[in-house]
Amino acid sequence: MTQGTLRKMRTELADPVHYQLPVGETLIDLNSLLGQEISLVYSGRIFCIECARKTNKSFNQGYCFPCLRRLAACDTCIVRPELCHYHEGTCREPQWGEAYCMQPHVVYLANSSGLKVGITRKTQVPTRWIDQGAIQALPIVEVDTRLQSGLIETALKSTVNDKTDWRRMLKGGQTEIDLKLEWEQLRISSEALLTDCQSQFGASTVRLKEHEEPTRICYPVLHYPEKIKAFNFDKEKSVKGTLEGIKGQYLILDQGVLNIRKFAGYEISFTVF
Repeated sequence: MTQGTLRKMRTELADPVHYQLPVGETLIDLNSLLGQEISLVYSGRIFCIECARKTNKSFNQGYCFPCLRRLAACDTCIVRPELCHYHEGTCREPQWGEAYCMQPHVVYLANSSGLKVGITRKTQVPTRWIDQGAIQALPIVEVDTRLQSGLIETALKSTVNDKTDWRRMLKGGQTEIDLKLEWEQLRISSEALLTDCQSQFGASTVRLKEHEEPTRICYPVLHYPEKIKAFNFDKEKSVKGTLEGIKGQYLILDQGVLNIRKFAGYEISFTVF
């Protein structure tokens, strides 16, 4: 048995993706546990993933309320990057903004529950795609800042969906999409937008990806569920079942699925039977 607080699963692009589950200071190799019965029992205690203080409620996937109010990582512009206000001098933590937002970002097309557009920091490729459960992904534009990527994504999502249907993603069976063809068509329909962005920010800061090949991602899944039941530690303290797969940030058990990232900071006991 391993005890400690949960963190989002660590991933490595391989065939299939390699997953490790952080429980306290221990990293549990999940791929080797496929087909085995496991349990995660919640102690009833939550600790902020930033400051480690005990909290009665978790916000934004692991933060206490004071950190929610204080940290730039919890600001609205993290969810809506087109609202980034670093350039206005009002960032909660300018040094954090320099390290995370004023860095190269990638706008991409992905196939998770269908075609979607998204953004991520360049250093988070392919981690972001794996966390979303994408089976394919293709970078289409590279820019210098998070704000620029957010503005492009906002414009493109009038044509392409920007959300993942997590239930559909977890059922598997997604049909492959010709992402290069989708990008060619989107590029034609969005030519004026992309030209405007290059004029506004400078051609060198908005770089169209000309020769990228799609990344294909395979997940360690023995069986996909026919019906989706989501476990919730706020309602049930014990989650138990046979580990049938891992996809995105979800454990797929024969009795239901568990979103590990949602419960970051929750103190649990992990047991393999």
